[in-house]
Amino acid sequence: MKKYILFLLTLGLAVLQSCDLDINENPNSPTAKLVTPEYVLPGAITSTASNIVSYNSYGAFLVGYQLPGHGISGYGSTYTYNFTSTDNTALWNNVFANLRDYEYVIKEAETDSKYLLFASVARILKAFNYQLLIDAYGDVSWTEGLQGKANLTPAFDDDAAVYEALVKEIDLAIKGINDNREAIGILLIQEYSDPLFGGNLDKWKQFANNVKLRLLVRAEGSSIDSFVKTAFGTFSDDGFLLENALVDPGYNASGSQNPFWNTFHSSISGTITTPANYYIPSKYVLTFYNGGVLQDDIRGALIYKGFPTVVTGQLGDETNNPDSPDYSWTGTNVVDGRDNARIGLFKSRTQSQPIFLLSEVHFLLAEAALNNHVLKGDAKTNFEAGIKASFEYLSTKASGSYIEDEDEDGNLVRRHNPERDFKAYVEENAGKYLADYDAATTDEQRLEAIITQKYIALNYIHGHEAWNEFRRTAYPKISGTSATATFVSISSQSNRSDKLPVRQIYPQAEYNLNPNVPKIANAFSNPVFWDAD
Repeated sequence: MKKYILFLLTLGLAVLQSCDLDINENPNSPTAKLVTPEYVLPGAITSTASNIVSYNSYGAFLVGYQLPGHGISGYGSTYTYNFTSTDNTALWNNVFANLRDYEYVIKEAETDSKYLLFASVARILKAFNYQLLIDAYGDVSWTEGLQGKANLTPAFDDDAAVYEALVKEIDLAIKGINDNREAIGILLIQEYSDPLFGGNLDKWKQFANNVKLRLLVRAEGSSIDSFVKTAFGTFSDDGFLLENALVDPGYNASGSQNPFWNTFHSSISGTITTPANYYIPSKYVLTFYNGGVLQDDIRGALIYKGFPTVVTGQLGDETNNPDSPDYSWTGTNVVDGRDNARIGLFKSRTQSQPIFLLSEVHFLLAEAALNNHVLKGDAKTNFEAGIKASFEYLSTKASGSYIEDEDEDGNLVRRHNPERDFKAYVEENAGKYLADYDAATTDEQRLEAIITQKYIALNYIHGHEAWNEFRRTAYPKISGTSATATFVSISSQSNRSDKLPVRQIYPQAEYNLNPNVPKIANAFSNPVFWDAD
């Protein structure tokens, strides 16, 4: 019931925002008094979850998770990578709109101290969202950003400098939680105001450490390497969030369903969406399941319809790509005959939306340990835990339970057991260091294994993170032009040796309104600071 109430509050806030209400304007008006942090925060968190779905789609095209099948047009820049200021504008616009909500919460706490805990949570998500922008666009407006009408032409800050600022923002947020959680007069965050952790401040601090970890791992070896190496020694003693970070404002099948389902499966009325109707996976990504590179029968069947006979194609091959069979990512044998519940990627219209996977946390910890930053467990332990977490996520129902089958004695046993499935996976790939960590003989091979397994775990969930990691490490490996050896479009217009883009272009509306927006000639130059290029 509380989640349903939360969704009504979130929906109400969305209606106000759709009417162009400026929540920083007319603070004494009756309407503005209704828009307080305890109502703004849940709407902002829910928007973050929706934005992640958009980022997933943009990244999924770039790393081979998805591509348009035969019979659909309008994907010119997706094939050529010749992105302009009119492509993918929602990546910028929606995240900045989301950031304004978090900034509002932070500013409210400056004048009303009872909202200091809300401000700390908002700071964590402010850092989370700014990293999304930087990883896609590079320089952003940070110092002068989010001021609304007070500054319509903010200066842009160097992306590396903002990364440093984000780490400090996270530290400030954790300190704010510690300083204020038991202070007199402070308003605690209740379940209805927090669709991510239900007001659990310890989990918020652990999640903050996860975000900080992602920032530092990505920036290590870059122009701010000295800062990064020092910052690795400044994690709070709260530990890391060792569970999937799932947003659940009360998604429901009759009103507002899960945004991933709504985008990649079907509408509330049951109408198939364009991705479900026309998109197919690449031949390249299937090689990590069908034995081309690795054998992974269990996750292959959990993800792909008809596995191992999956309809696939190559990005940009409009002549030869086949028609989509519809719902390519609905898995094989993923329905529980007892309650009709599903596992895999598409569990339910009401499933929670992941914004940070446990598998990714373990792979980040593994890479950190590989680079001599042992924060929790060694590299091998975290590498293996990351694979197990991937099996766990895919084999769990939306309710958190599992499919059980009767064994030969009539006892119910879990169909998919992560420990058992992991063991079988390593055995069928014995000697292949991408899955069998002990088979790696160099740190470079170990890094390749970590990033490749992250690529597999993020498949069709967080495509943008897979794209970020490829640009940073060039893993998983690609080569040549064969459809099974590369995810690069055969219609690419990139002048780079790898035939890929390196960034997005700022939206035209930003150029029209702000002379300080960096002038970017094309998507093939001016990479993000952490991109070794």
